[in-house]
Amino acid sequence: MTKYKLPDHARELMDKMKMAGFECFAVGGCVRDMLLSKETKDWDFTTNATPEQIQTLFSHSFYDNKFGTVGIPFEIPGSIKPAIYEATTYRSEEGYSDHRHPDKIVFGDSLTEDLKRRDFTINALAFDGEKIIDKHNGLKDLELKLIRAVGDADSRFSEDALRMLRAVRLAVQLSFSIEKKTLAAIAKNSTLITKISGERIRDELVKILSSQTPASGIMLMKKAGLLKEILPEADKCFGVEQKSPKRHHVYDVGTHLLKSLEMCPSKDPIVRLATLLHDVGKAVTYKKTDDGVITFYNHELVGASIVRNIGSRLHFSKKDTQKLILLVRFHQFTVDERQTDSAVRRFIRNVGMENVTDILDLRVADRLGGGARETSWRLELFKKRLIEVQKQPFSVADLKVSGHDVMRIYDSGPGPLVGAVLNMLFEDVVSGKLPNEKEILLKRIKDLKNESKIKK
Repeated sequence: MTKYKLPDHARELMDKMKMAGFECFAVGGCVRDMLLSKETKDWDFTTNATPEQIQTLFSHSFYDNKFGTVGIPFEIPGSIKPAIYEATTYRSEEGYSDHRHPDKIVFGDSLTEDLKRRDFTINALAFDGEKIIDKHNGLKDLELKLIRAVGDADSRFSEDALRMLRAVRLAVQLSFSIEKKTLAAIAKNSTLITKISGERIRDELVKILSSQTPASGIMLMKKAGLLKEILPEADKCFGVEQKSPKRHHVYDVGTHLLKSLEMCPSKDPIVRLATLLHDVGKAVTYKKTDDGVITFYNHELVGASIVRNIGSRLHFSKKDTQKLILLVRFHQFTVDERQTDSAVRRFIRNVGMENVTDILDLRVADRLGGGARETSWRLELFKKRLIEVQKQPFSVADLKVSGHDVMRIYDSGPGPLVGAVLNMLFEDVVSGKLPNEKEILLKRIKDLKNESKIKK
């Protein structure tokens, strides 16, 4: 009896295919993860059955692509969405004129031929329900924790250039290394990554940034020559010196960005990307005075413009791009115990209440990535000020009373009077003359009416 357990529906699929006289193997990442004792929901299968034959066996399946992949849904108890397993006919591929998709698919009848087209040896493992089929020493590479291309690495990356970035992503997700010849082939072919769509690159980059060690992933991208193709703005920061008289920095800009990313307390990939890019404007604004002082005037403004372009180039959503821009634009915010409440409130309005925690995480990463000690009493005091200031209203809409209360007390309809009363209340609350409490504000509205300070 096999020591590996398949999900019930996966076993059902394989048994049904075999009973009909077809070969059927679980293949790829699901087998890899099974061997690593990692949970996976994406089970893929390869078979000598044609798409039409697969669909005959599974009446609710669907097939709408040229790659021989049939989607087979299985109902999951307690879940609205079914699990979709994919079964693909053995195939070989010819021609990759766009360095991403094969120009021609040739259906075959051999598992051996099918496994040759896989990207990495640890993804070229198959499972027949009882034993592992390993044609490319993937088991050994799993043991050695290596990402190695199947066959000729140059050919694999020329076929599909996204595989180069996927190698980095798998390495950081699995805590593996990229085998020496495979890494050299990535460096040799790194310019081909520009043939890949921004969306595909973005998705892999986000996965790298979401890993346990995002900084090591970015460093691996740099070592492989991919960073200068994907984020050339960040790559240019390496070697840009910051250490000079009157400056606290001990690292060049690029190294500082990497160390900041490493120290970032946020798990949000957008915050992590903003941390990686927060000083990206320094490579453009670098100047050195006659007395040796290095300056980067307005680097945060230039950086905001740069990340806007990056967000557009990699097709990030408007929401994520705007967040990147805000975090980079305002990462230089002042932390000073002498700031007025108005200044603190202005900071919150600038970055948005929803981004306050994120920009504080970026500031912590920035400090630690610059070699500073872990805590800063000024920053801790600033956090307390933020909490206190947020208890105050930021606009008329935050008052505990509304225009309806004004109209009821004044026995009036909508009009300038309502806005005038609410604005006066808002000014009293902001200045500290009144607390933002409903009963007190209602009494103040009545007093204003009785005093005839604001007439109908």
